[in-house]
Amino acid sequence: QVQLVESGGGLVQAGGSLRLSCEASGRTSSAYTMGWFRQAPGKDREPVAGVSGSGSGGNTYYADSVKGRFTISRDNAKNTVYLQMNSLKPEDTAVYYCAAGPWVGSMWYHSRLYDSWGQGTQVTVSS
Repeated sequence: QVQLVESGGGLVQAGGSLRLSCEASGRTSSAYTMGWFRQAPGKDREPVAGVSGSGSGGNTYYADSVKGRFTISRDNAKNTVYLQMNSLKPEDTAVYYCAAGPWVGSMWYHSRLYDSWGQGTQVTVSS
């Protein structure tokens, strides 16, 4: 079991940037796939980005809606995954969740494949 804690959310104007962090504890592993998901009020949770485990090449994946603007990365020594969000838009407003799971890899966008989830951090982008 992995415990995840997100941080870094807040209020930012359109065009601005935020960096979200997700620190993992417990049975952490560099082999885990880490993912970021988001959920806006009244909408379904949607995948944002993912990064596979170090043994799987550390591949990164992005939803089309954020590609070129967001960057996911991980620091295995710190058991932390990051989501750098640039050129933020009002439609990026949502609660952002990080998730961890073994053997997820290229199926990063399937939320039910992850074992552990954080509590979420609010990101609000004003116009």
